[in-house]
Amino acid sequence: MGVTEDLADELALKVIKYVDASGDDGIITEIVNVLGATSQSAEEAFLTSMRVRRANMAARALLLDRVRKFQAAQNADGTDPADTGGDGAS
Repeated sequence: MGVTEDLADELALKVIKYVDASGDDGIITEIVNVLGATSQSAEEAFLTSMRVRRANMAARALLLDRVRKFQAAQNADGTDPADTGGDGAS
């Protein structure tokens, strides 16, 4: 990535950590306003990074939820989720 994208991504990561800890998502709008007033490129890079990181986090959470449900279902019916059944033993 270029310097603009690198800096914007670093900022986005810090903002996401702050928002997760504080619940203060209003900081995102304030940062976008500051970036937009000084650099449209930085603003766009920041917003892109925020969208990509949040989408990735949501997708990972969905996958983790599905894996947990699958494992719970496997355990409930007595099937070992780690057993692929390919060893030939019956």
